[in-house]
Amino acid sequence: MTHIVWFAALVAMLAMPLAAQTATPLTLPEAVSLALEKNPLHKAAMADTRISAAAIREARSPLMPKIMFTESAVRGNDPVFVFGTRLRQQSFTAADFALNKLNTPTPIGNFSSRFSGQWSLFDGLQSWFGVSRAKYMQQAVEQQLDRTDQELVYQAVQAYFGVLLAQKQQQVAEDALKTAQAIEASSRARVESGVVVDSDLLSAQVVTSSRKQELIQMQNGLALARTQLALALGMPADTAYEPQEALAERRFPAATAAELEAKALEKRPDLKRVESERSAQAKTVSMAKGALAPRLNVFGSWETDSPSPGWNGGNNWIAGAELQFDLFDGDSKRAHIAREKAVQERAAAMRDAYRDEIRLQVRKAYYEYDAARQQVEVARGAIAQADESLRINQNRYEGGLNTVSDLLRVEEAAHRAKADYWHAVYHVQTSYAGVELATGTLTPASPVVTQ
Repeated sequence: MTHIVWFAALVAMLAMPLAAQTATPLTLPEAVSLALEKNPLHKAAMADTRISAAAIREARSPLMPKIMFTESAVRGNDPVFVFGTRLRQQSFTAADFALNKLNTPTPIGNFSSRFSGQWSLFDGLQSWFGVSRAKYMQQAVEQQLDRTDQELVYQAVQAYFGVLLAQKQQQVAEDALKTAQAIEASSRARVESGVVVDSDLLSAQVVTSSRKQELIQMQNGLALARTQLALALGMPADTAYEPQEALAERRFPAATAAELEAKALEKRPDLKRVESERSAQAKTVSMAKGALAPRLNVFGSWETDSPSPGWNGGNNWIAGAELQFDLFDGDSKRAHIAREKAVQERAAAMRDAYRDEIRLQVRKAYYEYDAARQQVEVARGAIAQADESLRINQNRYEGGLNTVSDLLRVEEAAHRAKADYWHAVYHVQTSYAGVELATGTLTPASPVVTQ
């Protein structure tokens, strides 16, 4: 008996579809976490944060002294080169003043080692403003990372519920096919008994064919939804996941459109990014103004010169300071200041325009969610009415009190009522996620993810 049970279990496993065997169970919080870890857009945003951090270090570099080391080997008989090299090697003698040696010297080699450095002590504070600008840009990048993550959470929620909706749509199509086949069987029996004409059976067969085509579309739609879910999570397109939640009605915290709008203006990371970019542009203007100031630099070097490798010759050093001031540059710096000020004004105007756009996004998301919530109430009642109407019309058709056209019309209404209901339930979930996305509060801990 045990062997028979094991054999039956093996047969059942082999009969299962391959997708069902390989599909990985997945909850919505797990899907969101996976999207934030694997999605390429998150990785790209993380790379941007590393770029901005490096930009800060780069902006700080002008504040530090620059120290260099140079090693060179040179040989030649240029009179000036030979004369100067002997002096640097501290090997010059009185015999080197002979005219023949001065005019046509013997070739000489020089191995030079030099340490040199320079430091900008004052550049009109351009370097300090550059550091501040880089910090603001880093803030902007981090805020954009937050916004990217919110958008990825939304995509994961949308794709996850998209699979659940596709499953329900397939189930509705399967039920509709069974109903159509039952009507067709009933019509065939009535035609064979001579109660109705062949047109009733033909009409029923047309509807059955239509339901089969719709089922094929729903099956392909489910396959596409699974692909969209895998890609939203940053996984290969052929990765199969099996959502563990069921598509069902859920209630979410209520808020007015005005409250959501105020929250969005406070929380939206991309609005904060725009403000950080505007502040960075203000520092760019300050940098342009600083270019008008004088510049003070110090420099120095220590050098050893030897006729052969090794520090076995003479050495020397030099140090100094340099003050630079541009008396006339063709008005390029003032033109640059004017340009950066105009860019700053544009950034401020774009920030105000973006605030208005956010207000509109919040209103749109709010009304979409409100409409979806009300549509669920209507669709729920329509299902009960349509099912009851279908039952009554089926009985009337069986009793010869109704035509097949009337029955098929009622069957179509019942089918659409169920499809509309599940689409409304899906739209409630995704539109509420859209509300949180519009207000900048969509996170892995949001109600749409955790409830």
